[in-house]
Amino acid sequence: MQCSKDGFRICRTTFRSGRWLWARHSSTKLFVGGLSYDTNEAVLKDAFGQHGEIIEVKVICDHVSGRSKGYGFVRFTSEITATIALKEMDDQMLDGRNIRVHYAHRG
Repeated sequence: MQCSKDGFRICRTTFRSGRWLWARHSSTKLFVGGLSYDTNEAVLKDAFGQHGEIIEVKVICDHVSGRSKGYGFVRFTSEITATIALKEMDDQMLDGRNIRVHYAHRG
């Protein structure tokens, strides 16, 4: 059984003893919200790259205007570096805005 709570994927597992374990699953992909409309992928990569090796950075843009929609994604090479970046970057100032960082959900 899986459910989502506060941006974390929760999974319940049974052990031989019959006890349940609730565990938070992290991810290598982070959602970054609250971006300035002027923030581009290079700025995002520089800010998050301080915390570990990055595979991919994507700022989501409007397909008509080409302007940023104010959010994006950063994918790290490991869950450990993604977790560190999440803890260090959440609610920090980037391009004059306080950003929000969460584990990305698969839709």
